Amino acid sequence: MESIGLVPDFGNLAFTLAAFVAALSIIVFVHEFGHYIVGRWSGIHAEVFSIGFGPVLFARRDRHGTQWQVAAFPLGGYVKFLGDSDAASATQDEGFLQHIVKAERDKELRRSMLGAPLWARSATVAAGPVFNFLFSILVLAGLYLSQGVPIEPPTVGRLPSLPGVEAGLEPGDVILEVEGRATPSYQALSAALDAIEVAPRVTYLLRRDGAEREVEGAWPFPVLVDAVSPNSAAIDAGLRVGDLIVAVDGQPITAFSELQKVALASPGRDLKLQVRRGAELLEFTLAPRIVDEPALEGGFEKVPRIGIRGRLIFDPATESLGVGKALQGAAAQVWFIAKSSLSGLWHMIRGSISSCSLRGPIGIAETSGEMAGQGVQSFIGFIALLSTAVGLLNLFPIPVLDGGHLVFHAWEAVTGKPPSDRALRLLMAVGLTLIIGLMAFALGNDLFCP
Repeated sequence: MESIGLVPDFGNLAFTLAAFVAALSIIVFVHEFGHYIVGRWSGIHAEVFSIGFGPVLFARRDRHGTQWQVAAFPLGGYVKFLGDSDAASATQDEGFLQHIVKAERDKELRRSMLGAPLWARSATVAAGPVFNFLFSILVLAGLYLSQGVPIEPPTVGRLPSLPGVEAGLEPGDVILEVEGRATPSYQALSAALDAIEVAPRVTYLLRRDGAEREVEGAWPFPVLVDAVSPNSAAIDAGLRVGDLIVAVDGQPITAFSELQKVALASPGRDLKLQVRRGAELLEFTLAPRIVDEPALEGGFEKVPRIGIRGRLIFDPATESLGVGKALQGAAAQVWFIAKSSLSGLWHMIRGSISSCSLRGPIGIAETSGEMAGQGVQSFIGFIALLSTAVGLLNLFPIPVLDGGHLVFHAWEAVTGKPPSDRALRLLMAVGLTLIIGLMAFALGNDLFCP
């Protein structure tokens, strides 16, 4: 999908901030709505549903008595339930029952967070992260449904306009062979390209208009930029989706695999790229950066990367995936994101990978702008990824976070009574200190890491 195109430069500060606020507000709304709606279903009354903190800019009270509001600082949000002394729902405001007649006190206490049964409190707390995960699954499934899955054998859908490149293919062509090697699937096509010598022109055996024919066309996997990774050498240099890299250090290149080999052999060394962008021929200088990537055998490995993803010279023709398979694929993707995040955090603690992998609000804001600049689908995918990360983070067993509350509930389930108010206040203070420390560390990474 083409760039959103709202501004000429998606690095523009206002655009970046707008993308960050939009992404964060959506994720916070989903998380807090999970708390709110499950609380309401469980008989717990929400007094305030707020997106943002600080002075209230807009407020409206619904028929259930909940005030929905937007506050001035859109860096989070909260649901304040009946009787809570604060938005964290950790302690109860003892004065909220004073003005209620005795006959109604038990009823009102049941409608408060801390006066509700344990099952209702636990379900309400867990609902925030669960809604984040469900939201990510639904968003990714929607993307899968909108994109479809490539038809096999490889079939040409749309051909992008690439000045100076004669693809030799036409929409509807079915690729049967490349240089005499059968290509019944995209995996077989990839294997064929690995096995043959790179050349500007190759021979295709196609099925076109019901008849087989041989045609000469361009290498099917050129150095055509399909995506640019955030916080990468490519994004800093100014490469964009749709750029065609035609030379490195003055040497013409044809295949994406050639650029990968150059990057692997040149960590930290400046590379001069000649890039065709529409009718323009531009030059960029960048140095591949060492990044930590998941290894096939587990763990992480350090690999020099430029930070771009390539694509075929054509858009594959697609067919509908089906709702069931889309949901299944989306759930598997969310599980992979969560598992990779936990693995990355563990290896970061062990010192196996750089702690610079942890980014704070500035880094997330920059990534929001970069993904929005690459197109609607990239931005939506980023929101799904960030929603998964927020859900996962909130399940950490740290007081203040939802995971910490669930630990308190587990203690109550085992012992028959909640932790004392003194213990709760101490643990919440410890949890708040940990969160502030983590945020400060991540902010430091934003400011000082490359």
